[in-house]
Amino acid sequence: MSQKINIDKWDPSQDGALNEGNMKRKLEKQGYRYIMYTFNPGTDFPDHTHAVSKKDAVLTGRFEFGMYGHTVVLEPGDMVEVPKNTVHNARVVGREDVVFFDATK
Repeated sequence: MSQKINIDKWDPSQDGALNEGNMKRKLEKQGYRYIMYTFNPGTDFPDHTHAVSKKDAVLTGRFEFGMYGHTVVLEPGDMVEVPKNTVHNARVVGREDVVFFDATK
């Protein structure tokens, strides 16, 4: 049985308005440290892995994300866990920059 990509959706009733400060607070509450990046339209990350487990979180834009043989489009407020040594890929879709948090524990 193949695994599926589990997306943690932003919940305004629990997380507040979707903005940079609230995204940082949510990640910090979950025990993550993070680096914020901005990726321009057309940015592409081919298949790769990381030596640590991490969480990818999208603040703005749309980010096509592939893992476990599945592909999803992450929207603003979406977060996805990426286990260490797991092959995945991503690319910015659309015309808007993606503001993105790369978070680790």
